Amino acid sequence: MDVDDVLSNLRVVGVPTKSAIYIWGYNHSGQTARKGKECHLRIPKSLPPKLFKLGNGKSLRWTDIACGREHTAAVASDGSLFTWGANEFGQLGDGTEDSAKEPKKVKSLETEFVKSVSCGAHCTAAVAEPRENDGTVSKSRLWVWGQNQGSDYPRLFWGAFTPNTVIKQVSCGAVHVMALSEDGLLQAWGYNEYGQLGRGRTSQGLQGARVLNAYARFLDDAPEQVKIVRVSCGEYHTAAISENGEVYTWGLGSMGQLGHCSLQSGDNELIPRRVVALDGIVVGDVSCGGVHSCAVTEGGALYAWGGGHVGQLGVGPQGGFFSCSLNGSDMLLRNIPVLVIPSGVRLATWSIWIRKENVNSWKSKWQKRSTL
Repeated sequence: MDVDDVLSNLRVVGVPTKSAIYIWGYNHSGQTARKGKECHLRIPKSLPPKLFKLGNGKSLRWTDIACGREHTAAVASDGSLFTWGANEFGQLGDGTEDSAKEPKKVKSLETEFVKSVSCGAHCTAAVAEPRENDGTVSKSRLWVWGQNQGSDYPRLFWGAFTPNTVIKQVSCGAVHVMALSEDGLLQAWGYNEYGQLGRGRTSQGLQGARVLNAYARFLDDAPEQVKIVRVSCGEYHTAAISENGEVYTWGLGSMGQLGHCSLQSGDNELIPRRVVALDGIVVGDVSCGGVHSCAVTEGGALYAWGGGHVGQLGVGPQGGFFSCSLNGSDMLLRNIPVLVIPSGVRLATWSIWIRKENVNSWKSKWQKRSTL
């Protein structure tokens, strides 16, 4: 059965009248919310609505979902946020460090209408609006919790933005976070050992929030300010889309995940730089995995680049790759974006988790337009 067969009955038009969460993979900390002794689930299975304990026959519709290293978060259409899985850093937002093998509503955010959520390795961030708003409070505020976020309860976080800045999006990497304002400004905080914060240098230790103000069109060009409309954090790299549909990448690029022919400093790109291989292509969405990246154009074409040793680029056994050795394993990489699907793509999502410095698993999925 191919992808078209699997997706032929899906119709994505706004928020569906009914929806379900399908989940699969490792379950070491209860992140798949299922019972059983198996350490992983190879076939997707839906979570029964009773797990979410919504009374009055309330229908379940889901508007966003995110996966961390060993925890999961989902947003319901009524603005409720549910989390489950590992919680050793307080990433579930319940004020404890006890893991949860079933979804639990984040009660600290019951006064907020949650719009979107992002999970890092051991932290969580959400964009939400106060349910009671007289117009004097921002309609989209950022809440953070978990590892390096200063709380195991959701806390309101402005960082380098002025209070009441309207937050458009948040994205979490392994140990860094990016928040995008409605005005097109990016702020970053967390760890910066590979330049993933885009500050022009690497640094050790936890770094506070700072707004990015330098973007380079070419390697030797003087940096300039760029308005950003979309951002995605990989494990140790970041990608963003400008208002003109151009892709900028920075951070760790040792596996080709930045899409550049050459890098600014060893294996790292220290400030955001435009991916020139996508010149003239208007990109509408971008998503980063651990060692690879992808972009969807406004015309629905999917491009991918970076590490692909387990097929996460989706290009098959093609030529034009270069190889290197990582921990004694042969790897296939592509440091220049390659066209994977020519049309019909609506959304692309990539994820990774790395454990004990070894690449453990990659997963990818894409969603095509319904043929109905």
